[in-house]
Amino acid sequence: MIRATFCITLISAATLSAGAQAPAPTQAAPESQPLEEVIVTAPEPRFVAPTLRDRIGRVWAPVYVNGEGPLRLVLDTGATRSAVTVEAAARLRLRVSDAPTVLLRGMTGEAQVPLVDVESIEIGDLTVEPAKLLVVKDAFGGAEGVLAARGLKDRRILIEFRRDHIEIVRSKNQRASTGFSVLPIRLLRGHVPTVRAVVGNVEVRAIIDTGAQQTTGNLALREALIARRRVEEKQDKVIGVTGDIQEGPTSRVPPIYLGNVRVSNAHITFVDLYIFRHWRLTDEPAIMLGMDVLGVLDTLILDYRRKEMQIRLVN
Repeated sequence: MIRATFCITLISAATLSAGAQAPAPTQAAPESQPLEEVIVTAPEPRFVAPTLRDRIGRVWAPVYVNGEGPLRLVLDTGATRSAVTVEAAARLRLRVSDAPTVLLRGMTGEAQVPLVDVESIEIGDLTVEPAKLLVVKDAFGGAEGVLAARGLKDRRILIEFRRDHIEIVRSKNQRASTGFSVLPIRLLRGHVPTVRAVVGNVEVRAIIDTGAQQTTGNLALREALIARRRVEEKQDKVIGVTGDIQEGPTSRVPPIYLGNVRVSNAHITFVDLYIFRHWRLTDEPAIMLGMDVLGVLDTLILDYRRKEMQIRLVN
């Protein structure tokens, strides 16, 4: 199965020349019943869009560009710059043909893409003006682009999977409610949230990547797990926003622990991803937590002001 995943970092061309539906389940489907991909193309905005038959889905946020919309953008906590598809850019009448290009660094590779100016981007009570958007070809499974979390440094993102609800507001520095597990966030490259987690008994650095459908691990984690247990693997493929494809083995892993929250029956695809090398995460065990794992939660809160991730499982 080829699963699309989106994780974006960016470097300018000038720099180069110089150098909705709920509820979500509490556990994954049995191994004997592999999940079948479902492409969501519904025209109405959805806040948490199901992409798999077990209703694990990427988060869609309603976004207005130049006062028009809402556009359905995938909330991508791993992205440095927001992007829209070619089709969405045409509908917004954005000037793409004469726009400068920049180098888009994706999870699996890189590509030159246009970077266009817009008057404003509105998400919840946040308005960014002026702003810039990448224009990319990928259709994101029915969504119209990605919403980067880079500009949300003082925001609080609340995702309630069972209620099909997302809320992006200014953080009021509020503490987690009873029943939530709290994990400190460390921002990679100043904007990508990471937490400490445990896979089985292996400590890992976990990147919170709401733009990815599947969870991927680096080869250092695979070696650590193989040293502790027998692993049954099958080949899988990961395709990034740039269209590049990387292959690697997928296997069922021991429980993943996020604080006192335990996620069982998870599968990880182990790939020497381009983005792991770019972020210099090849020596220590690391994973990118995608929506196959994050989507089994009842509630996920990312509070950038408090530098906390607050999570709760389904009751």
